[in-house]
Amino acid sequence: MKKNAFYAQSGGVTAVINATAGALILEAKKHKDIGKIYAGKNGILGALNEELIDTSKESISALESLKYRPGGAFGSCRFKLKDLESSEREYKRLIDVFKAHNIGYFFYNGGNDSADTAFKVSQISKKLNYPINCIAIPKTVDNDLVLTDCCPGFGSAAKYIATSTLEASLDVQSMAATSTKVFILEVMGRHAGWMAAASSLARKEKGDAPHIILLPEITFNQKKFLAEVRSVVKKNGYCVVVVSEGLKNNKNKFLSESATKDAFGHAQLGGVAPYIANLITDKLKLKNHWAVSDYLQRSARHIASKTDLEQAMAVGAKAVQYAVEGMNGVMPIIVRGKTKKYSWTIEPAPLAKIANLEKKLPKSFIAKNGMDVTPKAVAYLMPLIQGESFPNFRNGIPEIKELKLKEVKKKLKLWI
Repeated sequence: MKKNAFYAQSGGVTAVINATAGALILEAKKHKDIGKIYAGKNGILGALNEELIDTSKESISALESLKYRPGGAFGSCRFKLKDLESSEREYKRLIDVFKAHNIGYFFYNGGNDSADTAFKVSQISKKLNYPINCIAIPKTVDNDLVLTDCCPGFGSAAKYIATSTLEASLDVQSMAATSTKVFILEVMGRHAGWMAAASSLARKEKGDAPHIILLPEITFNQKKFLAEVRSVVKKNGYCVVVVSEGLKNNKNKFLSESATKDAFGHAQLGGVAPYIANLITDKLKLKNHWAVSDYLQRSARHIASKTDLEQAMAVGAKAVQYAVEGMNGVMPIIVRGKTKKYSWTIEPAPLAKIANLEKKLPKSFIAKNGMDVTPKAVAYLMPLIQGESFPNFRNGIPEIKELKLKEVKKKLKLWI
């Protein structure tokens, strides 16, 4: 008997998460073992609220166009499912919805917390006596999932960061004689410095901007930092600083941490750039400007990396293939080839070895002064931003095709 499939997007979205969704749905249509493919409205909340989008109502051209659309086409959410004892009500509801709609395949597209949830669902389905093939699909601009060489979404965000750093540096350089001396760009990444490190790709030669990269793996040293800014300005006339939102002080506290926490329990970050700017103003008396790339870095589909796009689509298609082969509790990961020319393949990896773990920049990627990256880091990063796949433009801006997003009829009582 055919089983239906359920796909959900989770956490912060990326420029290519919809490419994964489109590839997954189109691949699922090829398999006789899979009936309907439902997408959760606003992620896993779509399952809990029994708000299931029937993707069969979408045209093939609309599904193919998903690869050009940033954001989460079906809606995403931050919703943490804890262990069975703590979240028994939610898990039972999830299984009830799956039973009611004959869902036998569950695809969860997200980062660390999503991998953890997918792993728990793969285990709990056995305890609740409802077999389901659960596959987590990697997605995060933070690039901090373990085992996979890189994470879909990161390459495009890295390309945006490198490009923005280059363009802003030329602006600052041209005005430095009489105006701004220091520019600070804040990027995402939480505990991992991959996004900040990607700004190094803006350089053509040694000494080009960014001149300073502040990484969360290295404790912020105010005295050392200010001395470096002063030295760079004296030498070049200006200085470009890229700082990770996850930068910490010597008390292991985020410089930008607020009292607000997200649904996963993580501290809300953002605001380290103005902190650094105020420091430069107070201590060095240098005119400066700062910017926070924020949502722009993860939604810039117009400058997406073709390599990233291809990997995002590949993990979506592989997830379906793994599920119909009977795999459960795995994630399709990207494996880098060992040849000099960049290559990659997709392989399955157990969620038990991925969930709740975090990949940070290795020491070999961090310069000795702690405020830059090494050539080894650049060699790792450079292939991930290669190639372009521009969307169609209409009236001067990217053309976005709308979906019907038709929901199926509910079969269960309202869940509150």
